[in-house]
Amino acid sequence: MAVDVLAEIPGVNMEDLRLKGFKVHELPAVVDIPVPRGRRDYYKMGLVTGEMTVGYGNQLLAFQDTVLFFVNPNVPRSVVRRSASTTGYACIFTETFIKRKEILKESPLFHVGDSPVIPLNGEQVVFMTGIFQKMLAVYNGDYPYKGELIRNCIELVIHEALRIQPSKNASSVINAATRITRLFMDMLERQFPIERSNDPLRLRTAKDFAEGLSVHVNYLNRKVKEVTGKPTSVHIAERIAAEAKALLQHTDWTVADISYALGFEYPTYFNNYFKRVTGVTPKSFRKV
Repeated sequence: MAVDVLAEIPGVNMEDLRLKGFKVHELPAVVDIPVPRGRRDYYKMGLVTGEMTVGYGNQLLAFQDTVLFFVNPNVPRSVVRRSASTTGYACIFTETFIKRKEILKESPLFHVGDSPVIPLNGEQVVFMTGIFQKMLAVYNGDYPYKGELIRNCIELVIHEALRIQPSKNASSVINAATRITRLFMDMLERQFPIERSNDPLRLRTAKDFAEGLSVHVNYLNRKVKEVTGKPTSVHIAERIAAEAKALLQHTDWTVADISYALGFEYPTYFNNYFKRVTGVTPKSFRKV
């Protein structure tokens, strides 16, 4: 029962990506539409011009002109669906390729809640195009330290993107409610994506998370709702439901397998839970 972990990408030698940990390429002029949705185990950032729709987690964003986009493997079903004709560049890399892990873990561009798409003006387009063209030239050349140079370019793109569009969640002063909420959201997100059906979800209730954060469950619930407007239980339910949808759509696991992977003792419990949250049964959803 295989999960779509590393799906094919138009114009990319996937074996090359597996071996080197990074890939820089120019986007093909024409691709099939829509590009299939799939779970992948790499980060991606790109500079794209054209009419596009980006599906990212539960978001659906439509835009045109030139934008930077960022794809995080920890956000379920991160995809970019393009119009039939676009231009631009993409840099794909595994987490192990980046030595300074905080650039990924702490960057708001790769956090849940911030838009993965940044529109650019003319001056910014020229600057970013120069960086991606440099990465492509280095990647195709024989410079012995190309990996190190491309790492530096990746960091430069991320920092410039943050300068252009600071995180909506950024704050000069992080209060206790914001801090505990971020810790909760990060702890929740780190459990996904689920790659093996025999390794069930460990944290499924507000009490589980409160114990992991060493706070009282009432305190956690109060602070999370204060910051987000939604109870802790709703965040957990929505995230589990999103993962269930991904597994139903993009794996050949049985409903029983998915039920176990998501921490439900019996498939019946999962069926009732999924229908309560989504309004349809798992089998009905899979047929859509």
